[in-house]
Amino acid sequence: MSIKNNLLEIKSNLPNNVTLVAVSKTKPIADLLEAYESGQRIFGENKIQEMTTKWLEMPKDIEWHMIGHVQSNKVKFMAPYVNLIHGVESFKLLEEINKQAFKNNRVIDCLLQLFIADEETKFGLNETELFELIASEEFKNLKNIRIVGLMGMATFTDNQNKINLEFKNLKIIFEKIKHQNLNNHKIEILSMGMSGDYKIAIACGSTMVRIGSSIFGGR
Repeated sequence: MSIKNNLLEIKSNLPNNVTLVAVSKTKPIADLLEAYESGQRIFGENKIQEMTTKWLEMPKDIEWHMIGHVQSNKVKFMAPYVNLIHGVESFKLLEEINKQAFKNNRVIDCLLQLFIADEETKFGLNETELFELIASEEFKNLKNIRIVGLMGMATFTDNQNKINLEFKNLKIIFEKIKHQNLNNHKIEILSMGMSGDYKIAIACGSTMVRIGSSIFGGR
């Protein structure tokens, strides 16, 4: 099947309240343009240099989402244009994003990443760290970032009950944080679910899914 057909099939099965991020990392610009011409406007990349090259060369009505692990020293390269940073898992990183957003006269939207999986390779805050972070005075002083939701990745496993439980736990934390008074922040996005588990994620309350191989094919 073509990229266009893959996209149309996935979109036809997504509820209206769920946003699709097309994960285009490692894919050539020709593939992204095929998706763009089929109506896709949100792309997710995991390497800042690659995303910046694509941003420079592609139409300017695209939303670019940084979905990979972010190194603080690279934030400055995406600060002029990035629409949403998914994987923010430390105050130090938030501080750097805030600093670079200020330099570019922007407010950058971020998702705080929660560690919900059973895997050492995944990153994220635990629930206690999350609530400590948003309650801190230092956090309240960051004026050039806006927290718009949470992100989490389930364990890479065939055990659907386990995945289901991890996503449900994240949804519970999401509902708790939604009711906090966070001034300029607006908690409305719950980013969870990828090609292998997005249907479970949506059933558990996801509002944003990150899908790559089901659109563009394997790497």
